[in-house]
Amino acid sequence: MVPDPSGQAPYRRISDAIIARIENGELQPGDRVPSVAEIMATEGVSRGTAARVPGVLRAEGYAVATPGVGTIVSERKKARVGAERLTRQQAGGPSLEDDEQVEILGAQMEPANQEVADALGLVPGEDVVRRRRRYLDASGVAAVSTTWIAGGIAEVAPELLNDGPLPKMTFGLIEERTGRRVARRRDTVGNRRVPEDIAEHLEVEAGTEVLTLVNCYWDQHGEPTEFAIDYHGPGRQLSAEYDVS
Repeated sequence: MVPDPSGQAPYRRISDAIIARIENGELQPGDRVPSVAEIMATEGVSRGTAARVPGVLRAEGYAVATPGVGTIVSERKKARVGAERLTRQQAGGPSLEDDEQVEILGAQMEPANQEVADALGLVPGEDVVRRRRRYLDASGVAAVSTTWIAGGIAEVAPELLNDGPLPKMTFGLIEERTGRRVARRRDTVGNRRVPEDIAEHLEVEAGTEVLTLVNCYWDQHGEPTEFAIDYHGPGRQLSAEYDVS
């Protein structure tokens, strides 16, 4: 395969090309996206590279996995909100408001589930660091935030597994230890039902539908560095303020 002169990772280039076909209408909702075997044949890449493409499409809301069919174009893409439109930085250690405090609920190594693996470009079951925090303000629990990072990064940043505050935000620590600088972020706002392991900390019943903010970060090479999900307390809102002139 001829190297991409842009330096973009092959799986990312292939994913972007398929996304372009979805956005221009060439691939419609319900259409099957190219399989791993088809990507290998047409792009001349390894199985490992080709296998990352469906995960990217699912993680970014362009496709869903359908048993017996494969990965197909989703009916509707996820709603998206850019980082520059949010007033608070919540993934990887946000700046706190005057009346806000944070509790570190724990840090551990665990096997990645499908969603986390897709977001981080891993295989389900691979080790990931999971850090969980709870934010409180004068009105009660504001949010419970969980961040996942590829387990290998903990080898050079063992602080990630400490049940305590980090010396700096996670993406700053990753850059310091690995040279991988965060260059892109995507925020996805939506609603999810609160899982049991979050409900206790959010002080709601499991299954309650709440506002969520899903964060993905990529480094200067287009490789994913972090994935996070924030479950917000009932009745909470995300506020944005920006210049229009």
